Amino acid sequence: MKEVVGIRFKKPGKIYFFDPAGLKLNLNDSVIADTTNGEEFAKIAMANKLMPEEKIVEPLRKILRVANHKDINQFNENKQKEKEAYKIALDKIAKHKLPMKLIDVEYKFDRTKLLFYFTADGRIDFRELVKDLAAIFRTRIELRQIGVRDEVRRIGGNGICGRELCCCSFLNNFEAVSIKMAKEQNMSLNPSKISGVCGRLMCCLKYEQEAYEEKLARLPKVGSIVETIDGEGSVSSVDILKEDLRVKFEDDDGFHYKKYHAKDVKVIKESDVEEIDPEEKENEKELEELEKLAKDDILVEDDM
Repeated sequence: MKEVVGIRFKKPGKIYFFDPAGLKLNLNDSVIADTTNGEEFAKIAMANKLMPEEKIVEPLRKILRVANHKDINQFNENKQKEKEAYKIALDKIAKHKLPMKLIDVEYKFDRTKLLFYFTADGRIDFRELVKDLAAIFRTRIELRQIGVRDEVRRIGGNGICGRELCCCSFLNNFEAVSIKMAKEQNMSLNPSKISGVCGRLMCCLKYEQEAYEEKLARLPKVGSIVETIDGEGSVSSVDILKEDLRVKFEDDDGFHYKKYHAKDVKVIKESDVEEIDPEEKENEKELEELEKLAKDDILVEDDM
């Protein structure tokens, strides 16, 4: 077992494990950490904790000190300078007529590097822009293209659930989501109802997917022939979470339906016909575009 603390360089942001170097740290303490880019200002996101060594990626970098008054002043000054740099960069982007949208500006703690985050539809030749910015700020300049999901994370907002966006509050990493997840969770396949503020598939599709997959592996598909205490019928619908089946029976008057729990029926013949959702057919092109954008975003985020 090894003692570690979890730190976050920005909120929201990924939590990294660091060696506390003998310091006893509390949640939300400000600290200075030794990173590959030099000293960085961070907040404690997980207090001192013993963890199995196999869960730790070595070498573990160290917390240098609890942030003092001078460190905090420098951090606050950096935030003010970032606002000024943002305005200057907007003017320079307009001057060079570059098809890019500036999202955020970030100074490294020691001001040895200034990063500009932007979105764009394709590759941008920003060499002249970098020269202008370097001449003004007299430090290393880096322009970093980000995806649309990361753009919304930096801007912030609320989801259709009414709560703060997951990516702005607790979600550390973006995971791949797909139309298949929405289908398996019996959600509306209307693009406007399964897309987030960013215009991409909602990240929360991933949260319950494992539970749905486990249940779907055990439940009969719509159209399967099943044996019940009332005779043989076909599955017309499935309530996945409750594991209830609506079974259709034929009789002299036509059809009638009855509900059963999955454990109370026996599958005679599993359906091999894939059910076609009318909404999926109606919104086919939009759904294909959403799927493509989801894959493209993962590629952009992997490059960052």
